[in-house]
Amino acid sequence: MDRRGFLECMAWAGSGVVWSMAGGVATSSVLGAPSRAAAAAGAFTFAQISDTHVGYKGAANPDALVTLQQSIARINALDPAPALVIHTGDLTHGQKAGAFDAVAETMKALRAGDVFYVPGEHDVFVDGGTEFLARYGKGTIGKGWRSFDYKGVHFAGLVNVLSYKGEGMGALGAEQLTWLERDLAPLSASTPVIVYAHVPLWTVYPQWGWVTEDGEQALALLRRFGSVTVLNGHIHQIVQKVEGSIAFHTARSTAFPQPAPGAAPSPGPLKVDHVARMLGIREVRYVERPGPLAVVDTALEG
Repeated sequence: MDRRGFLECMAWAGSGVVWSMAGGVATSSVLGAPSRAAAAAGAFTFAQISDTHVGYKGAANPDALVTLQQSIARINALDPAPALVIHTGDLTHGQKAGAFDAVAETMKALRAGDVFYVPGEHDVFVDGGTEFLARYGKGTIGKGWRSFDYKGVHFAGLVNVLSYKGEGMGALGAEQLTWLERDLAPLSASTPVIVYAHVPLWTVYPQWGWVTEDGEQALALLRRFGSVTVLNGHIHQIVQKVEGSIAFHTARSTAFPQPAPGAAPSPGPLKVDHVARMLGIREVRYVERPGPLAVVDTALEG
């Protein structure tokens, strides 16, 4: 741990956290546990789902659509129901024919509030994001980024996969960074901010492209805020880091795990004996009270 209170933790056991936001503080609980935030004034929960890879059928998971359906059942069992759901990309696996249709039909089963999406590189490889924007671009800016406010919390969904190729880095680009600066400028430093994107904004493992090359420019704009939570997908495993007032959380996939950084020759689907133990969702709880950010992840199977 350095002077800035850097904390980094990697875990392979567990997924499924309810995030709750209130008063600038995010807390969490294990899926299925009674909601401590339910009675809190201004409190709410939302769910994060990531890397569904619909269309993938391989040794790591015979059918990613089935595990997506299981994940949605977990979300629907939450009490209280999430105010909203955030999908942090790779809805499809390489935009296979019919995959977007399958995602759309399956996600209709969600019993929650609005669902917000950002693309992963698998959603834009074929057409540069044309189909993704046609389906999910309503209310977005530029090439798919957006912001919105909910009960005093400012959300910003960023797109960092449009120039991603193979094992290249994610990138936001000058246009999006200019927009983000303008978007954040009117906010007071006490406003809680939640940023979500596909590729991590911070350096996880650049050898595999697990970094956004201009992510530091976005983080520089966020450091004046007292409470910032950054949610990502892409690497299919839990990695957490707290640096100053910014907490970073990558999420598990609902489709298949990937190896820990450097633990294999390259990233990609990781075949394991019990895949559901390494898949899951995240619940985020916002509570109006002081305290540290807590993250607990549980798997689809114990």
